[in-house]
Amino acid sequence: MNTTTIKPGAGRKLKNHTSFGQSVRHSLTMAYRGLLKLRRTPEQLFDVTLQPIIFTLMFTYIFGGAISGDVQSYLPVIIPGILVQTVITTSIVTGVQLREDMDKGVFDRFKSLPIARIAPLAGALLADTIRYTIATVLTFGMGYIMGYRPDGGFGYVAIAALLVIFCSWAISWIFAFFGVIARTASSVQGISMLVLFPLTFLSNAFVPVETMPKWLQWFVNINPISHLVTAVRDLTNAGTAGSDLVIALIGAIVIVAVFAPLTVRAYMRRT
Repeated sequence: MNTTTIKPGAGRKLKNHTSFGQSVRHSLTMAYRGLLKLRRTPEQLFDVTLQPIIFTLMFTYIFGGAISGDVQSYLPVIIPGILVQTVITTSIVTGVQLREDMDKGVFDRFKSLPIARIAPLAGALLADTIRYTIATVLTFGMGYIMGYRPDGGFGYVAIAALLVIFCSWAISWIFAFFGVIARTASSVQGISMLVLFPLTFLSNAFVPVETMPKWLQWFVNINPISHLVTAVRDLTNAGTAGSDLVIALIGAIVIVAVFAPLTVRAYMRRT
């Protein structure tokens, strides 16, 4: 009687051997799963629906008169700033939800399925771009209701929106990495807010750099958030693309180049 020896783990290797096309299809399926979660639990969209509206109203009417003299003059300044601040902050959710799924054993279930191991991670990152898009549209929409009329025109506004969405997606790789290596979802959120809040508020998003103390201006000027806000303002208010746009794109690409491999490697070890 012939016997065949099967090495431990051989079945798993065969199961997870998927082509690039299959990996893409599996990732899109996982992204669809993420969208279904949003439909079934719409409260997960509160941060991208209520936050742009509340922040736009609050910051505009509190700081508008003091900084620009009146609300209408402040809108070209604050709308790009609120847009960047809101969408970038939303990227934290990627890491938090990733950690929650791992803690609940969802990813253990995924390991038993004949799908690409990278699909749950890629799908989550892809689904979150919908959140960024919603926040972007609502921010511009709220600004339009309040009287904001970008001189750059619809084409440059669309480019600015795509820029913010792409940069937020790039930054979400950082928080996805935190989500994989952290022990709890609350720690992911705490670390992420500790990083993002100083970057967003110590920037030119809400007030001109010239009004800040000299010792603080040097940090604001090199802050990547400031470059992104300036790029969005140039696109929407003037219809121009300057060096800040290039810096923002290069920064986003560098983040993906560094944190995507780190996140994938850590994720593969955990799963």
